[in-house]
Amino acid sequence: MSTFFKQIYRYTRPRAYRHNENLWPYVKIARAPSGEITSLRYRGESVKIQKISSLQRRHTGNILITATGPSINDMDFSRFPAMPVMGVNGAYALRDKINFQFYVIVDMTFIDKKIEMVQGVISDPAITLFTTLHGVVKIINAFTTSKIQCKVVIIEDACYKIYERKVIPVQILDTYRNAKDVSICPGHKHIAFSNDIRSGIFDAGTVVYWALQIAAFMGFQTVYIAGLDMNNFAQPRFYENETNKLPCFLDEKFASLIEPAFRHASIVLKKKGVTVKNLSKHSALGNDIFEKVDFYDVH
Repeated sequence: MSTFFKQIYRYTRPRAYRHNENLWPYVKIARAPSGEITSLRYRGESVKIQKISSLQRRHTGNILITATGPSINDMDFSRFPAMPVMGVNGAYALRDKINFQFYVIVDMTFIDKKIEMVQGVISDPAITLFTTLHGVVKIINAFTTSKIQCKVVIIEDACYKIYERKVIPVQILDTYRNAKDVSICPGHKHIAFSNDIRSGIFDAGTVVYWALQIAAFMGFQTVYIAGLDMNNFAQPRFYENETNKLPCFLDEKFASLIEPAFRHASIVLKKKGVTVKNLSKHSALGNDIFEKVDFYDVH
């Protein structure tokens, strides 16, 4: 992005708006009363996006979320029951074994470092890709708009909404205490779960937390998660090896953020009638959070 425009943006807006500096003035958006971004223009060109509202409670039944822990290597997906599949980040390495209907990418470093996987996702018309506006911009800059064959849904971090003031963790309670579709964790005021992703999704250090909020919003009643190991963080992800693995910082956030966030999500989802089953037998997340089931016992 132009350094000139970035400097103008910095000098004309408070620091709390700094997360938008690479977008202005190239990105123009419109929002619905629900809060979701409904139209996008980038560098004067209209970008086709699917409205989040069109997906609300559109689905029922089961969904499989494929994360990227090493336990994926022990799973034979040809023996898993047919159901919609949502991939995250490098799960696309399973493309020869799984047909993805949904995909979530919110890690900008992943887009930078694994661009060939991103290219595969955006080239598939059968996939609905959930990504941030920053992700859309990165993809367009890398491939051009014409190369995007998948459907694109823009999602936002509820604490870093586009052209709005950022919300730091200690401000989450005061900012969202009266939002009827936001559930704030009683014991950890910096942790929340969104029941209506049109107004933003809450981060908890891992893309799977985003995926859970999306799946519940779409109406799925049973969520199976593969590869949610949350241990052996020094090991490569299932699609990596020691020479090409990306850094992993989950161990630094597990006790203070990730574990309590998933514990909170389990409570919220149970109240909504959504069941989550963890297919990683040795996951660091206990049975009291998500029930662990054997991959080959799912029918």
